[in-house]
Amino acid sequence: MKKQDCEKAGVFGMCPFVTAQHLLSGKWAILILQKLADGPKRFGALQRQIDITQATLSNQLKHLEGEGLIHREVFAEVPPRVEYSLTPIGEAFRPVLDSIETWGNAYIAYLKEKTAH
Repeated sequence: MKKQDCEKAGVFGMCPFVTAQHLLSGKWAILILQKLADGPKRFGALQRQIDITQATLSNQLKHLEGEGLIHREVFAEVPPRVEYSLTPIGEAFRPVLDSIETWGNAYIAYLKEKTAH
């Protein structure tokens, strides 16, 4: 589907841009995926690393899990232990995270240069 058709159609699951926008719609989605790209994490570790409220993190994790990007594993221990990790389709997002990092660093350099003048 062509980009201009995607924008007109706005159909999730048919247009790659609309689909990606829907999957990453949460303010914290990219940061959560970036942290999980380093390996499985427990809820508390994610919360501390991102500095996000418990309710917001919980909602974002449920959304990303529901979309198949992350996996939630509950270990039968006392107290219960839960870990989050990327699924195979979530792992496929790593090159996108790398590209975002590269572009973000370039934009930060641009901003520094712009404010130096």
